[in-house]
Amino acid sequence: MTTPPAGNGSENGNRNRTGDGGLQAAAPLRVVLADDERMVRNALRAILGAEPDIEVVGEAESGSEAVSLVRELRPDVVLMDVRMPEVDGIRATELILATPGHPTPRILVVTTFENDSYVYDALRAGAHGFLLKRATAEELVAGVRLIARGDSLLFPAAVRSLAAHHARADRAGALRERLTAREADVLRLMAQGLTNSEIADHMAIGSATAKTHVAAVLAKLGARDRTQAVIAAYEHGFVTPG
Repeated sequence: MTTPPAGNGSENGNRNRTGDGGLQAAAPLRVVLADDERMVRNALRAILGAEPDIEVVGEAESGSEAVSLVRELRPDVVLMDVRMPEVDGIRATELILATPGHPTPRILVVTTFENDSYVYDALRAGAHGFLLKRATAEELVAGVRLIARGDSLLFPAAVRSLAAHHARADRAGALRERLTAREADVLRLMAQGLTNSEIADHMAIGSATAKTHVAAVLAKLGARDRTQAVIAAYEHGFVTPG
């Protein structure tokens, strides 16, 4: 990853604060970095710190330290390595998401290998997406913003490959019975990595209708978010790897 020059960035409209004169300015996204390699953390901090709408508020070199920092600092996004000492990123993700009484941060797994089984386990544990360590600075910044606004960051090809080892084709019928035909189509498009607006365009429906269908799919699958729904689709054999 290389450090880009500071840019204008985009404001997160969900986290506004009132400034002088009554005008509202977006508060920066608060990010915690969790990686046992100092050089990686330094690179991530340099890249994200160059953006005016992102603030790195803490760093952890182990999963246990990440859990403590998140509980103390309440960040919006956590960049989580999966292979760390003491407590790995998978268990740390589970512990963070299980913390009651506070807003849940969005967790973006940062990994070296896209087909690492740890990635799949992290997604099943509740992570909201993953990004490769070889990603460009622009991809990193865009990924943090994407995750922060409630979307999931997935690479359909990698998820297909990982899911091939977990799919259970005999359960596809049971999952299909829970969904209407339209909801089944929406789930297939979600598995391709399409956003709500892209699903709406593809199906020639309104964006509000697409959002309603996505919400219905999540509810019927008992999924926390889009990532969990896509994983369920693969594991049930509803979506076929490849």
